Amino acid sequence: MRCKFSFWAIFLEVVIIVLFVFFVEYETTQQVNATTSTKTDEFFQLYPLFQDVHVMIFVGFGFLMTFLKKYGFSGVGFNLFLAALGLQCGTFAQELLHNKGKKFHIGIKTMINADFSTATVLISFGAVLGKTSPVQMLIMTVLEIAAFAGNEYLVTEIFKASDTGASMTIHAFGAYFGLAVAGVLYRPGLRGEHKNEESVYHSDLFAMIGTLFLWIFWPSFNSAIAEPGEKQYRAIINTYLSLVACVIVAYALSSLVERRGRLDMVHVQNATLAGGVAVGTCADMKIPPYAAMTIGSVAGIISVLGYKFLSPLLANKLMIRDTCGVHNLHGLPGVLGGLVSIGVVYWEKSNLSVVAMQAAALGSSVGSAVVGGLVTGLLMKLCSCDQPPDEDCYDDSVYWKVPKFRELDHLFFQHVNHNHLEHEV
Repeated sequence: MRCKFSFWAIFLEVVIIVLFVFFVEYETTQQVNATTSTKTDEFFQLYPLFQDVHVMIFVGFGFLMTFLKKYGFSGVGFNLFLAALGLQCGTFAQELLHNKGKKFHIGIKTMINADFSTATVLISFGAVLGKTSPVQMLIMTVLEIAAFAGNEYLVTEIFKASDTGASMTIHAFGAYFGLAVAGVLYRPGLRGEHKNEESVYHSDLFAMIGTLFLWIFWPSFNSAIAEPGEKQYRAIINTYLSLVACVIVAYALSSLVERRGRLDMVHVQNATLAGGVAVGTCADMKIPPYAAMTIGSVAGIISVLGYKFLSPLLANKLMIRDTCGVHNLHGLPGVLGGLVSIGVVYWEKSNLSVVAMQAAALGSSVGSAVVGGLVTGLLMKLCSCDQPPDEDCYDDSVYWKVPKFRELDHLFFQHVNHNHLEHEV
């Protein structure tokens, strides 16, 4: 791993720096004073929203992936690495497409959009968490960013569809891309229950930190690129209402589907966020407050049911092991958001051609994600020689220098010594 991973990481960084030399410059360079002042004002006006989204990417997604008992270093550590790579690739890929291959200026909106493109990679990362090598993750990041940029350009520039909170272009795309990759990389040895694919008390608490950061800052995510003024105001309020309704329904349904009415921490960590995903596409549209709350409630229902019934079906029948359940948190609510937006667009404009473009955007996001994920998975499979063996999946010690005695190991040895003493007595 030392040679492969180090070489490709440094090589990619050098390539990105060279590309930045020829294509990227500051937003204020070669601009007149009036324009410069306007751009600077916009930068600092949107910077708080950018920081909120940034916290979601690095803290929210990072800690959400620490639920596995022996994969905490990798969950939060690889999240940081992939996000840093994704931000650079996303900046270049998206702006190059929108500027028709010409030189472009980097500004606050560029930085926000780069965060958005990175979110797709981190969603897909959740589907293959614990089963891939760092080199495979590099490949997935670069190729997924390219596929995302192409689909995002198609949705926004060709179809002219509305997707302010990116239910379709980020959440549905990232989920189905990751599921396609997971399907190609499926290993029969991981079909059953794995000894490391479970949580412990403290790992679930760490994951809840990620959930809380994501939940608190989600209104900023859905409103960051909305048109300033009334639309941005609606995006914040609608997301807020959808999230709070989603929490209540997710808790209620979790208690309903579990034995003895006990809450499942998996549902609390994930399904409570589904409302933010589902309302994203129509967050800035003219929907009444109760509609946003209804969307969040339905999203909570399908997310909990997905974790309870659909995830086992995907694993056992379709041979797709979705480690984090991204299909239930991002895929299904993302599709729900796209479908709701089609209805809202028809209600607002009554124009079938506009409705068709909105539907095409949803189809394009899911279709390009599946195709792109299949191709990426095949390329990742060619580099499978350094991926962890079946028995060592979901374990930090394969790729990280870990403490000599982890808490679980310490408890295990305590148990062994206790039994040994009892035997001697």
